[in-house]
Amino acid sequence: MLRLNLQTPREIQVILSQRVKRLRLINEWTQVELAERAGITLASLKRFESTGKISLDRLSQIALALGRLNDLMQLFQEPEIKRLSDIKKLTKNRQRGKRKTPGD
Repeated sequence: MLRLNLQTPREIQVILSQRVKRLRLINEWTQVELAERAGITLASLKRFESTGKISLDRLSQIALALGRLNDLMQLFQEPEIKRLSDIKKLTKNRQRGKRKTPGD
């Protein structure tokens, strides 16, 4: 399979954690200071910086503390509407499948 410089989710987590660490260091903050400013535990921040693993809630709190919350808002932007059919796709009522009951 051809890979076009796309990162795996794991690689992206590590890249994000490295970026946060660099931003923390540029601000001359210790891990303790960033954790306190973000309202998260020091253990959560240390785990994130070393493994890249963190909840979206905690990542949002870190982004806020670093003044980067708007950067998160850039993720998953709504698609540009180019045709009427695009609007129909977005507003189409989708029906959920029926649950099977025991005995079906």
